[in-house]
Amino acid sequence: MTLLSAKNLIKDFGGLRAVNVDAFALPQGEIRAVIGPNGAGKTTFVSLLCGRIAPTQGAIHFEESDITRLPAHDRVALGIAYTFQITSIYPNLTLYDNVMLPAQRRASLNASNDAADRAMVALERVGLSSRAFERAGSQAYGHQRLLEVAMGLALAPKLLILDEPTQGLSEGEIETFKELIRAVAKDATVLLIEHNMNVVMALADRITVLNFGETLAEGTPEEIRGNADVQTAYLGG
Repeated sequence: MTLLSAKNLIKDFGGLRAVNVDAFALPQGEIRAVIGPNGAGKTTFVSLLCGRIAPTQGAIHFEESDITRLPAHDRVALGIAYTFQITSIYPNLTLYDNVMLPAQRRASLNASNDAADRAMVALERVGLSSRAFERAGSQAYGHQRLLEVAMGLALAPKLLILDEPTQGLSEGEIETFKELIRAVAKDATVLLIEHNMNVVMALADRITVLNFGETLAEGTPEEIRGNADVQTAYLGG
């Protein structure tokens, strides 16, 4: 089953066409990586999918419903959670309180009272439960990135979108992150923008390569590794 799809998706900023993707389809349960050179339109593309910005043209469907004009908060309610390249945490709150906010939102959507448990489980999954009551702004950048992932997990999403999730993580944290995403993928679909090719090749079921806002190639890690166009544009020839 296709969970998320886009057709003829275009985003213009003045005279610049940042995204021009003819077709994109993400099956349920897949880990999909989006890669490409700096300026390829990756973050803009993902921002269109999650509703952070509106497309100039095209259509986006989630679980067969047209969400093209749906605002971001309504997409969250449908089960789309996202974290962005620049951390967006509440630095003066504790880690626990940061994660409680989306956990409470999820609980209210389901008329349940499990927000506190959900928050602690999310912090545990990213390895931050021992820091739960420390101030978020006092954490190292890598821990703030993991906190954002925990905030996304607290929503129990159907689709988890991550933009540069391993940026600022140590080697040990990256290994923990890979284990986490494999576990998350048992219950949710994952779409990640990632520059760390070791992470991409280890995690992704399929990879979409963007270049100048367009789809340059799409395939398994093996297919992408052997693609001459991708080698030239991104992987160093």
